[in-house]
Amino acid sequence: MNFFANGDSPLSLDIIRNELVRLEDSIVFALIERAQFSHNKCIYTKNHFNFENFDGSFLDYFLFDIEKAHAKVRRYTSPDEFPFCKDLPAPVLPPLDFPKILDPLSTFNINDEILSIYINEIVPSITRPDTDDLNYGSSATKDVEALQLLSRRIHFGKFVAEAKFVDPNYHDKYVELIRKKDVDGIEELLTNKAVEERVLRRLRAKALTYGAEIDDSGAPTPAKEPRISPDSLVNLYERFVIPLTKKVEVRYLLERLHEDDSWRGSKRKHDE
Repeated sequence: MNFFANGDSPLSLDIIRNELVRLEDSIVFALIERAQFSHNKCIYTKNHFNFENFDGSFLDYFLFDIEKAHAKVRRYTSPDEFPFCKDLPAPVLPPLDFPKILDPLSTFNINDEILSIYINEIVPSITRPDTDDLNYGSSATKDVEALQLLSRRIHFGKFVAEAKFVDPNYHDKYVELIRKKDVDGIEELLTNKAVEERVLRRLRAKALTYGAEIDDSGAPTPAKEPRISPDSLVNLYERFVIPLTKKVEVRYLLERLHEDDSWRGSKRKHDE
């Protein structure tokens, strides 16, 4: 997200909605790109390739090197970016003064869970399981792109949760539920089934559209073999992306109450 663009607050519902739709497009394309290669299971197997002074899989090794480079150009100082790896180098660029949007005490991420689900559930669902075409570097490159996009999409739940928390129509109700540690109540208040169903319909349409062929007249025609199964795409969002996003939202809110909100310029108290 561009946190320095002029215009509405990053917590504006229009900006959040536009960002989520943009991430949707990027995720669909990233998964289509990964689906062109075989499963290549060995790249996810710990120590299948023996790298000196490294204990992990080929993907772990590659992801660590990529994130080291990205850390140096301050990618992970942005409020909407969360690394998969630890012990990354400090940025070589001077720090940016990002607007204070999220609770500064909320530093958690669930990338370990995202990585596990991606390897064990998502990749086998968009490739032919247990096939190997030797395209290990290409597969891992597409894996990293997809993982970083999925992480951004899922952790964007923090922005959604903050926007809903500060909404004056719902703020007091959230405070009440948080004090009670009512996880089910918070999740119910966060959930908008109509929006979730609209997202799933849109994803199915995108899978069909982005996987179509373009004929001589410029009109899209269904491909004989889709680049990615619309059912697989909808299923991974319904089973993983939406629930994990909601998990981030609930955890963020459970940790959200402090004595005041002075960090964001507000004097609202939560301890009345």
